[in-house]
Amino acid sequence: MRNILFHICATLLGLALAFFALRYTTDLWAPAVVFSLQLHAGVAMMLLALFCLALRPGAVSMAMLCATMLVVCHAVLMIWNSLPPTFSAGTTSTQSLRVLSFNVLGENLENGGAIADYILQSGADIAYVMEAAPVGLHLDRLSKTFPYRIGCGDHTSTCDLLLLSKYPLEMVYVGNLSDLRKDRFATARIHLGSVTLSLAAAHLSKPYFDKYHTNELAGLGEALSKIDGPLVLAGDFNAATIAPDMQGLLKRTGLTTAGLEPATWPIGAGILGVPIDHIFIRMPVMAQKLSRIPSSFGSNHHGLIADLTVPNGGLLPGL
Repeated sequence: MRNILFHICATLLGLALAFFALRYTTDLWAPAVVFSLQLHAGVAMMLLALFCLALRPGAVSMAMLCATMLVVCHAVLMIWNSLPPTFSAGTTSTQSLRVLSFNVLGENLENGGAIADYILQSGADIAYVMEAAPVGLHLDRLSKTFPYRIGCGDHTSTCDLLLLSKYPLEMVYVGNLSDLRKDRFATARIHLGSVTLSLAAAHLSKPYFDKYHTNELAGLGEALSKIDGPLVLAGDFNAATIAPDMQGLLKRTGLTTAGLEPATWPIGAGILGVPIDHIFIRMPVMAQKLSRIPSSFGSNHHGLIADLTVPNGGLLPGL
């Protein structure tokens, strides 16, 4: 019985390892759907490898354990490399900026008022809202605190992607990432003291819609690579930063996360979920703190808040 159990577990583990090996040998979209779960799957495979080692100590079991450890270590390394530089207050004068990003769920109309209340009392200077229809019902109240916006009638005919700002928005652009959804990409600029900061918002398609996710990220990367200077990008990306196409976006644009990212989906998984909602920054924007908002307010995503700083003075190349 012990021998049969070992062969079953070893076969399953071998198939799982072969599947994740596709990450390094192909760019097929179908396997890539699961690569956001590389850390989760790697830990599960490592536990299974340890079980195999307990059932039958030997070279085969040890080799499988080492392979699973490589999968986990690669996921951890990608997360580490995506982190921002350590924040240092130093002596340089800085401007503070609080950014909120939240996919509120388009059908979550009954909680729109509570979400609007939270946005108002959050202290956010910029709020990115996806599937914004519930919040769009409360724009009159929101406009008193955030007099500038993109979405829900301003620059768009849709109420999906919404960007709320306490600062005047300049050079506003709204476009489509693909033909699958409309008005899911926007850019603008704001002034923080002597600094001009670029803002970008995106709501990506789900990664199991053929190659839409990869193609949308490619177009997003091309657009953002043309923007010089400090940049904040936020939204619902429907993938973790460790997914191959997400790694490509960060490398192409020079963006990092705003800190160690908390899980944002699915709600029921808690801290064991996947961080598919992001706030990305590019130097010289610095991150002080990234956290998950305290309630999902009926959405199927958790929202994020990032406290950022931007140095004043002539430290911003390209502006």
